[in-house]
Amino acid sequence: MFRTKSVEQSIRDTEEPEHALKKSLSALDLTVFGVGVIIGTGIFVLTGQVAKETAGPATAIAFAVAGVVCALAALCYAEFASTVPVAGSAYTFAYAALGELVAWIIGWDLVLEFALGTAVVAVGWSGYVRSLMDNVDWTMPEVLSGPDVAEGFGFDILAFALVLVLTVILVVGMKLSARVTSVVVAIKVGVVLMVIIAGLFFIKAENYKPFIPPAESQETGGGWDAPLVQLMFGYEPTNFGIMGIFTAASIVFFAFIGFDVVATAAEETKLPQRDMPRGILGSLIICTVLYVAVSLVVTGMQNYSELSVSAPLADAFKATGHPFYAGLISFGAAVGLTTVCMILLLGQTRVFFAMSRDGLLPRFFSKTHPRFRTPYRPTILLGVLIAIIAGFTSIEELATLVNIGTLFAFVVVALGVLVLRRTQPDLPRAFRTPWVPLLPIVSVAASVWLMLNLPVETWVRFAAWMALGVVIYFVYGRSHSLLGKRGR
Repeated sequence: MFRTKSVEQSIRDTEEPEHALKKSLSALDLTVFGVGVIIGTGIFVLTGQVAKETAGPATAIAFAVAGVVCALAALCYAEFASTVPVAGSAYTFAYAALGELVAWIIGWDLVLEFALGTAVVAVGWSGYVRSLMDNVDWTMPEVLSGPDVAEGFGFDILAFALVLVLTVILVVGMKLSARVTSVVVAIKVGVVLMVIIAGLFFIKAENYKPFIPPAESQETGGGWDAPLVQLMFGYEPTNFGIMGIFTAASIVFFAFIGFDVVATAAEETKLPQRDMPRGILGSLIICTVLYVAVSLVVTGMQNYSELSVSAPLADAFKATGHPFYAGLISFGAAVGLTTVCMILLLGQTRVFFAMSRDGLLPRFFSKTHPRFRTPYRPTILLGVLIAIIAGFTSIEELATLVNIGTLFAFVVVALGVLVLRRTQPDLPRAFRTPWVPLLPIVSVAASVWLMLNLPVETWVRFAAWMALGVVIYFVYGRSHSLLGKRGR
């Protein structure tokens, strides 16, 4: 259960012709992927919710704190991704450092994280598109607008179609995916910069007072709805005040989810030892700066207590008498979610591919396309399944599972850096995480703290999914493991 797969063996497995992925990505492509998946609903929605309910104008500090937590994990990811340039991200890293069972658990976790994230984003994209259609008097039939809109049976045809189209793009090739992403990210970043530049002219200094509103007790539902930290330690989360900033950071962390997906493309990168650290850290730095700037602008345009929760950026411009900008922001949000959905689906298929190549899932899914050199079998399978889930299911309540899954992956990668430094100190490392062991330990502590701020119900669902994964491992994965067969 705790047998490890050597870095050398992991790299040799990528050289088998029928299981090899095409290397076509540069540092710029990776950075664009990172920015494309990070900037999504978080920057367009969470800013208003957190400012109004938790942190006030100090939301900018909350974004900075969440960015620092992600940066700690990003430094650990950068070392692993440049040292073990193999598809699979945290799954592959865990296999090299912590053993097969831990690798399976984290891989199973990532399958849930990326699949659920893709479906949730597709449903959100569908909502934005229907809103834009309503602006020009085009109305979708309720039965094709999803279960949230229709009474009784409802199928979200837009979310379903989006996932299928993106599946085709991913099958055709990574370079095409990078080109599509580059165009969409350019539009999305352009909209964000427009918000920042145009909003500067409407800022009122009095809206920043007080910058950190006085603290007040945060009301929680108790029981299943309460944060786990409250039940464990009797800690009472607060709205506003200094502690409110940290509470807000655990919420806006949602806005940063996705940068770890960049690591799943390590095997398809031309020079992974150089370009993976640049792509991971570069995309995170860019998005953190944009998040902080947008939150400062929007809380300066409108008093935090008056901000909209559903569409804070667009409604802030409406409040200042500029509806044109509001429409442009809605368009940017709809376009931007396209890349978020595609890159999450990309991460899902690469993890699934890596697990099947190791034999922990059926090897049938580890064959690459003879022409495009992409893992077309798991891409088609997962694309169709996620499209059906997005079309039939209303899964907003399960969205926090995406967050806890990401934080769990952060913990495993940071621990993996510590273990691999001790077990293989002489392993060539193109990028070395600084301040080891202090930085990985701090990364683990910060990620665990944010996990403890999630509701008990989320922990129960996460534990159930993990238990199912352990059963599948012992029933199938352990006996079919390629590493185990080689040992025998």
